[in-house]
Amino acid sequence: MTDLSATPDEAAAIRARAATLLPGVIAAAREAAHHILGVYRTDFTVRGKSDASPVTEADERAEAAIVAALQALAPDLPIVAEEAVAAGRVPDVSGGLFWLVDPLDGTKEFVSRNGEFTVNIALVHLGAPVLGVVLAPALGTLWAGVAGQGAFVEDAEGRRVPARCRAVPAEGLTVTASRSHGDAAALDAFLAGLQVARLVNAGSSLKLCRIAEGAADLYPRLGRTMEWDIAAGHAVLAAAGGGVHTLQGEPLHYGKPGFENPHFYATGAGGPLRRP
Repeated sequence: MTDLSATPDEAAAIRARAATLLPGVIAAAREAAHHILGVYRTDFTVRGKSDASPVTEADERAEAAIVAALQALAPDLPIVAEEAVAAGRVPDVSGGLFWLVDPLDGTKEFVSRNGEFTVNIALVHLGAPVLGVVLAPALGTLWAGVAGQGAFVEDAEGRRVPARCRAVPAEGLTVTASRSHGDAAALDAFLAGLQVARLVNAGSSLKLCRIAEGAADLYPRLGRTMEWDIAAGHAVLAAAGGGVHTLQGEPLHYGKPGFENPHFYATGAGGPLRRP
């Protein structure tokens, strides 16, 4: 997905830069995962932030590692990182090119030790995510994508295969939904009239990645999220042929005041959801 306000030459230049940055971003995500797993194996303490969401030492160590790595990799680019923003450190992103970082998405999954938590790093250009890396430290799986250059998934043994969205099977949609958040009545209302084959729960940004790799078709999010929660997964999904839209069918953009998302849905189709 490339924002329409970028000229073709500008978009191509950003995509080329994103491809060059990708190996360094993957390395940053892996370093963060090392810190996260170090805390995961201990009897860690969970604290509450001002918005009542949980935070642990793993979030803070991972973010520090990612921020240092990105500053070394691209000193000119501002970094919007979850814990820094929570502490009041909000950079100017009016230049249109910036990082969005969630060092540990799925802290509730981390605390419950179910493995479904992720490291998320995205590069955003003029509102569109053009590079994304999602790493699930406990699963050993990494997803990555660059706009216009495709996406891939890499397993714990380092084997890479392309990630591509699938056509919806004849039996109907596989819908993925939040494991720790969600409104069942709102989800039922959203899905009314759609042919749904199964509903699968998953934590963190894994839901977007499941669509990108062709294991699911639709992810409605009818609750509060922040931009850093989903930008990396959105980038992977877009590079694999999918898209993320508001409930009004408009493409979801980033760099909004307060960095809060509206309700949205993600699909394996590039365009808005088609209803019967």
